[in-house]
Amino acid sequence: MEVSLHRLKLLVELQRRGTVTSAAAALNYTVSAVSQQLALLEREVGSTLFERRGRRIVLTEAGILLASHARAILAAVEDAGHAMESARAGVGTTLTAGVWASVASALLPAGLRVLAREHPTISVRTRELAPEDTTGAVRDGSLDLAFVLDYSSYPMAHVPELVRRPIAGELLHAAVPPGMVEADSVALVDLAAAPWILSGPRSHFGRAVRIACREAGFEPDNRHEAGEQSTALALVAAGLGVTLVSDLGLESWTAGGLIDVLPLTDGVSRTVSIAYRKRDSRRGPLRAFVDAFETGARELGLDPPEQAAAQPLT
Repeated sequence: MEVSLHRLKLLVELQRRGTVTSAAAALNYTVSAVSQQLALLEREVGSTLFERRGRRIVLTEAGILLASHARAILAAVEDAGHAMESARAGVGTTLTAGVWASVASALLPAGLRVLAREHPTISVRTRELAPEDTTGAVRDGSLDLAFVLDYSSYPMAHVPELVRRPIAGELLHAAVPPGMVEADSVALVDLAAAPWILSGPRSHFGRAVRIACREAGFEPDNRHEAGEQSTALALVAAGLGVTLVSDLGLESWTAGGLIDVLPLTDGVSRTVSIAYRKRDSRRGPLRAFVDAFETGARELGLDPPEQAAAQPLT
């Protein structure tokens, strides 16, 4: 029996996600293309692998058995690739990294400069994702690694298959229209009556800020929903409300002079980490990437949290 590795990967994705639509979206295929490939897989193995239950497709016993072997086969192929990567030593390697807006505009250039200087044979491709989507893409193998966030008010859920290496600590600051607050710092509760500008409540940032406000005793009146910090700051500059902004968000804000940025007495913070699969911990290029971005973060004045400084990569 000769089976396509590509189709085995589709099978594993289908088992993990439960629908052809979700599997197709995860792998950037059309639904019809995935359906065709899965039908070919059934022909290759000569067994019924799927059955319909309402709108869902579930694996038969044969499908579950093949998916189990498929995971082992795909892992072995990936391990072989990593072994060859190590054997090639000085030959170029490409890593695919998941990024989000403020990382892409501020930390990414700094880290890539360090990586190019110290490891010129390693190249990097990036994909911009929402922060809450990055860990799933790393776990599924769509990305080699990704930048992830943990807020002091709302840490991300633990993913057993992944390791996180903290590389930078950021404070969140209040961003308000010029002259609105006549003080050198401000508490969240002092902004309770102001109109707010936040990303949606399902986003990691939006949820973290709402939780911090509730802990301060109020529900923010969100007048304008903005997914990117740069957009939110532009609305603040227009006098339309207040928001919170991270150190990286300020790095990418170039308008200047149109907003007041004040320290928060509440001490809301977040940690930027790089997530990768545990089984990839010994990959030399991945280690080099993490070290380069930790250096890049320091060059931006973003030291990792003290408790993370001594953490081993593995």
